[in-house]
Amino acid sequence: MRNTNTPIAAEGYPFIFGALALTVVFALLGLKLHAGFFAPAGFFCLLSAFIVFFFRNPERNTPNLEQGVIAPADGVVIFSGRVVEPHTQTEMEKVSIFMSVFNVHVNRAPVTGRVLDSFYTKGKFYDVRDERATFENEQQGLVLETSPGQKLVVVQVAGLIARRIVCYAKVGDLLTRGRRYGLIRFGSRLDVYLPLGTKVKVAMGEKTVAGETVLGLLP
Repeated sequence: MRNTNTPIAAEGYPFIFGALALTVVFALLGLKLHAGFFAPAGFFCLLSAFIVFFFRNPERNTPNLEQGVIAPADGVVIFSGRVVEPHTQTEMEKVSIFMSVFNVHVNRAPVTGRVLDSFYTKGKFYDVRDERATFENEQQGLVLETSPGQKLVVVQVAGLIARRIVCYAKVGDLLTRGRRYGLIRFGSRLDVYLPLGTKVKVAMGEKTVAGETVLGLLP
């Protein structure tokens, strides 16, 4: 998997270098032609710093809980309840995590399990806090199976600003709990579907830390 032990996610480098290049160009124009070019140079310098901040990729200490489901994303819980998962048409417990542009956007595997299925759906770009996003937004999902045979679904949902979902995991891959498996650029959400009987440990409005916060305990 990509982005292991790298302080900045690899997907951010094109944006960082692009913004830095524009910073240099406008700074040189300011020196050679007119001081007015220093204003856009300053803007792109600040933009470069923000992009570095956005694509930061910190290490996390994942709890060693055999039945624990770990948050796949930094953010805040915006939904928790029982629903029918759209892809498998199975009744499950759902926890949704909203990621703002200020959160770390590297996503991590919620459990140790094998990827049984991977699905991608083109769609719209509603604000991810709108429940229509679950059914109509662009999304990338994985169906995971733990060694006892419990199935979970984790779905990356693109939002109003985010227009690019990255998922490294493929069908057949064995993911370990807390392992980086993808990211979404510039604001989005993660929907986690848990088997019935899971003891959900987070509440609406609670903040989560990817790879560390325990979302629930599997039955």
